[in-house]
Amino acid sequence: MTDPITRLIHHPYTPPEGFSAPQPGVFKASTVIFPNVAAMRARDWRDKSGYTYGLHGTPTTFVLEERVAALEGGLQCVLVPSGLAAIANVALALLKTGDEVLIPDNAYGPNKALAEGELAAFGITHQFYDPMDAADLAARIGGRTKLVWLEAAGSVTMEFPDLIAQVRLCRERGVVSALDNTWGAGLAFNPFDLGGSGIGVDVSVHALTKYPSGGGDVLMGSITMRDEALHLKIKLTHMRLGLGVGANDAEAVLRALPSIGLRYRAQDQAARMLARWCAAQPPFAQVLHPALPNGPGHAHWQQVCGAADARGDGAAAGLFSVVVDQRFSATQVDAFCDALQWFKLGYSWGGPMSLVVPYDLTSMRAGWPTHLQRGTLVRFSLGLEPVADLQADLAQALARAL
Repeated sequence: MTDPITRLIHHPYTPPEGFSAPQPGVFKASTVIFPNVAAMRARDWRDKSGYTYGLHGTPTTFVLEERVAALEGGLQCVLVPSGLAAIANVALALLKTGDEVLIPDNAYGPNKALAEGELAAFGITHQFYDPMDAADLAARIGGRTKLVWLEAAGSVTMEFPDLIAQVRLCRERGVVSALDNTWGAGLAFNPFDLGGSGIGVDVSVHALTKYPSGGGDVLMGSITMRDEALHLKIKLTHMRLGLGVGANDAEAVLRALPSIGLRYRAQDQAARMLARWCAAQPPFAQVLHPALPNGPGHAHWQQVCGAADARGDGAAAGLFSVVVDQRFSATQVDAFCDALQWFKLGYSWGGPMSLVVPYDLTSMRAGWPTHLQRGTLVRFSLGLEPVADLQADLAQALARAL
């Protein structure tokens, strides 16, 4: 007689088909069961025609990949455990010993650290270029350059580069262009058709940790493409590195995605209101926000984001930075950040809670950018609190510390 535990494990019941609900089902699996040996041998993990192993995809992750690809205007998508993992996956898939990668000097810091650490150890060289000078990028692209990273807006200092000119340069030189599109989130502009120009990047990476998650509680990244051969190259490296995401994390992002447009727009508008208010405060020597007329790269932002926005006023993320006048010490700036009540000290952005981080720009850039005033940089990321409360918080911290 068969043991009841065996009957339990091998129970034949399966629920009927046809169940439909607003949220996709959550499938958790390492092992995938095949009906027979022929099916096991016939399935190919490289496409979405079937399932082979949990690491290579489940119905839950396949749905999320397809939705992120649609959000960003791409055709294929690969999910990874973080935004930084997306950057590393692209670099390791496309670069080998003797190759060179070019990175904007205002890029996300860990991207630069990856080039200076692991990539350099693999014999891959790098250069940092001026993101606001297309001629500097053109001068640095050489015979060994195989990958150019782009970022819009730039990390922390929020410059918006001439993306169209940068991508055109890469196309002319036969170099793959990869954009960190976390700021744009697939909403500010279409990375594969910049400003309706028909010119687009080859690869878009996105920290789904930020706006797609929206809760400050999920780590995940994505790599989106339109070229099948490029997708396969990146997916092969993805497989060899053993990268995967958990079903519950995928579920959290899928649940948040339908509201991403509402949240992005609300945080965008709040950031613009506070940035304008900050521009009138004497302790702030400069406000850095690409949607403001005096923001670094504003014309480039208008060219790309203005053309992509049906409302006509462009779209921008809920982030901005200020340069605190150099007459105030770094200690005073730290005290200002500590005095804030609603703005919490913490990295990342895109969640419901507003955040603040002071930065030492001299440790992050090759030199002090000529378009920036001298002082100490502070970055704000807007959550979902009412703007009046956030403005009052800034005012009281200014009165106490600066």
